[in-house]
Amino acid sequence: MLHRKPPLLSCLLQLKIYPQSLSWLSRLGELWFTLFLLWRIIMSLSETIPIGLDFGAGAIKLYARGQGIQLLSQVAFDSGRRIGRLHGLERQKRAMLVGTSQGDFYVGENAHDAGGALENMSLDRFAGAPENGALMYGAMAAHIRRHGAFDAPVYLTVGLPLEALSGEDAPATVDAVQRWIKGQHSWQVDGHDFAIEVAEARITSQPVGGLFDFLLDGEGQFAPGRREMFNQEVGIISVGMSTTELLVVRNRVPVQRFTAGSSSGVRRLLELVDGQRLYSLGELDTLLRAGRLDVSKALPIWQEEIVGRIDKQWGTAWRRFAAVLLLGGGVLLLKDSLPYRFAGKAVIPDDPVLSIARGLWKLGLFQLQKKG
Repeated sequence: MLHRKPPLLSCLLQLKIYPQSLSWLSRLGELWFTLFLLWRIIMSLSETIPIGLDFGAGAIKLYARGQGIQLLSQVAFDSGRRIGRLHGLERQKRAMLVGTSQGDFYVGENAHDAGGALENMSLDRFAGAPENGALMYGAMAAHIRRHGAFDAPVYLTVGLPLEALSGEDAPATVDAVQRWIKGQHSWQVDGHDFAIEVAEARITSQPVGGLFDFLLDGEGQFAPGRREMFNQEVGIISVGMSTTELLVVRNRVPVQRFTAGSSSGVRRLLELVDGQRLYSLGELDTLLRAGRLDVSKALPIWQEEIVGRIDKQWGTAWRRFAAVLLLGGGVLLLKDSLPYRFAGKAVIPDDPVLSIARGLWKLGLFQLQKKG
């Protein structure tokens, strides 16, 4: 983990004037000490804080300084109407209200009960759509409230779906996301001011984040035995809200024929459950997370769809992989069946929901150490 360097004033206060009687050797030591302090000052001014940001369709996840948070990807516009306290009824926990230059939005838990639901699933949302910006600001504010301010410029590693990074439009998508994210940001949450400076932004796929969570430790170094696996074949299956994504990396390079994404994520399970479309996607997701949604009939159907997609893309080739990583919140629904299809090669991280964001943070640490 990177630590803050001493501020400029405290560094200068450490300088001492040595008596004239000191020998030339002592004076040389004084010079080296002064140069060291100046180096520390320069480093303190140039420090960046690595952050991993996973733009999940079910929840946006942010990881920094060894700590992670997730915020439900529910957004609603603020109509300005408020219902006062009603005698005999309990008061619902209020959703986070994010104020931006593009408007005010409720985000996170209970957002869809607070205003008009916005469910934008297009890939264009990653290039600065107002609702996506509100989610990012809400996640950053939630992390700051729990773990302290980002009081230095940040190095942001962002994970996007494979679909957004595939095809002829991929370079334009990456460029648009970087132009939106990089620079100064200021916003309000529940009337309180927040600000952050993104010094550098790097874009990769969400499965890559999960891969580096597996390969690296919390210091951004290769975990014991994992460097060798980076040179072998590793399969990654990420089951998120919107998509199920498959990625295979061999000798540090993605294998095109084994890499694909499909719309058979948890959203498909929720559609099977709510055939009459009585609820918004966010409402169904909230019920599912609370354990109040009956998925017993739809789960076997959805599970077979997932397995069918994997078999179509990989066949039996997974038998030669060094490991098969299972990531995403959807894996929690499949943990009693999917891992057993891979004959002991399946690896589920200790937190499959935050694993991608944590891996993006580790990748940022790794890259900063290479640069430094």
